Amino acid sequence: MTDQNNITVDLLVVGSGTGMAAALAAHELGMSTLIVEKSAYVGGSTARSGGAFWLPGSSILKDAGSADTPAKARTYLEALVGDDASPERARTFIDQIPATIDMLRRTTPMKFMWAKGYSDYHPESPGGSAVGRTCECRPFDTAVLGPELARLRPGVMKSSFPMPVTGADYRWLNLMARTPRKSWPRIMLRAMQGIGGLALRRRYAAGGQALAAGMFAGVLQAGIPVWTDSTVTELITDGARVTGARVLREGSAVTVTARRGIVLATGGFDHEMTWRRKFQSELLGEHLSLGAESNTGDGIRLAQDLGAGTGLMDQAWWFPAFAPLPGGDPTVMLAERSLPGCLLVDQNGERFINEATDYMSFGQQLLRREHVGNPVETMWMIFDHRYRNSYLLAAELFPRMPIPQSWYDAGIAHRGTDAEALGREIGFDPATLVATIERFNGLADAGVDADFQRGASAYDRYYGDPTITPNPNLRPLDPGPLYAVKVVLSDLGTCGGVLTDVNGRVLREDGAPIDGLYAIGNTAANTFGKTYPGAGATIAQGLVYGYVAAHHASGRRA
Repeated sequence: MTDQNNITVDLLVVGSGTGMAAALAAHELGMSTLIVEKSAYVGGSTARSGGAFWLPGSSILKDAGSADTPAKARTYLEALVGDDASPERARTFIDQIPATIDMLRRTTPMKFMWAKGYSDYHPESPGGSAVGRTCECRPFDTAVLGPELARLRPGVMKSSFPMPVTGADYRWLNLMARTPRKSWPRIMLRAMQGIGGLALRRRYAAGGQALAAGMFAGVLQAGIPVWTDSTVTELITDGARVTGARVLREGSAVTVTARRGIVLATGGFDHEMTWRRKFQSELLGEHLSLGAESNTGDGIRLAQDLGAGTGLMDQAWWFPAFAPLPGGDPTVMLAERSLPGCLLVDQNGERFINEATDYMSFGQQLLRREHVGNPVETMWMIFDHRYRNSYLLAAELFPRMPIPQSWYDAGIAHRGTDAEALGREIGFDPATLVATIERFNGLADAGVDADFQRGASAYDRYYGDPTITPNPNLRPLDPGPLYAVKVVLSDLGTCGGVLTDVNGRVLREDGAPIDGLYAIGNTAANTFGKTYPGAGATIAQGLVYGYVAAHHASGRRA
């Protein structure tokens, strides 16, 4: 440091989600590191996520008894990715998982577990796994952050009850009324952990909150400074090499010289609606993304100013969600559409998709319909009273809880005594909705969805109801009363961005690397092309390529 307006470090990390993995790896390698974050919070979209990370062939899986291998994962990715992305980047991801996890274990207080049974999203593909490769951070005591806890970005799902629920727990929490012997021991364990923790002045969190807090704890322990409310306005170059950045911090311009390089980890362009409508869809609703509100494409724009190439800008980690109340945010919708006793219909009252398909494929199918001139303009989830009494809804309504009157007042929920009445209430041709439900009920009776194959994949069945046979995803709807809740196309963030190589270096439009500049996470074009291999693949590639970029910047990786 020469003065407060001129700082010199080895590595500058822009963004504090998975960018923290890059900072931790760099610090371990002896590099001085600085994290710069535009928003007031640390954690990015990682802190708002479910916190899963997809780690095929990892020691976490092996220690838990999984027979998965890197070779099987390579076969799987080769079958999925095709020509949509660099196969070398996918192979590097697989190869560098063990070292990345070892680094996180050394540099943070986190402990990890395998979410056994959480199927890959395409388990029937060659190399796919029905038992899954998804891992999570165990519930983490965020109180270790001390006063810095105030800077941790809040999660999407908020609860007034202190109970840390992992992704693996959520499946059974959702089935509390249907599988009490399996569900309630887990619920009580987490409840006791949460309440007992408070008695010991511990504040346990799970999911993305646990992962972000765990990395933040490692960053604080390492003494890595994190500047929040600080925006990078320009990258500085010396010839063809990136050598630093100009940062607007607390109203003052600061020049940061980065001797080894800069890692762009600013997320995607989730809330840059001009880009979203240009590259993806003119029908996208305003700011329906579940990604952090600060994700407006800054890193992509900074790299483009230096001639960076981009790819997959039409792609996002699509995620159907319940429509927001006026002035609110979309509500998480995960298991609901897979459970028996419900179906989805479009603006005509017709079924149009396998409701239980993985969420990225769901969005891609909607966009394909739009591109051929047959868009799904509105979506409604239709379900019966038995469904409402059986399952969690929108992560906040427990079984038997009534749908809030505010939903009806806002027009995002409707109720009818039967299918005909519900159709009139929503504005459908009642006969169309009656015919749709009759057709669905016939398929559900047989246990085979001949129209859309719901329940044919192990992934579909993961979020099904194991007490329903022969297909845990299908049950005929009762005659009435029936309910409808509006569904919108949301996302977990965009996944198109700047092109990068196997070292995480940003590539120019001609394919040459920009020396000293790296991009990871959703700032970079998806390592897996147009596919989502399994739960947490988005976070996992950010962690791994953060590790890779730091090692390349240090000179340890050729």
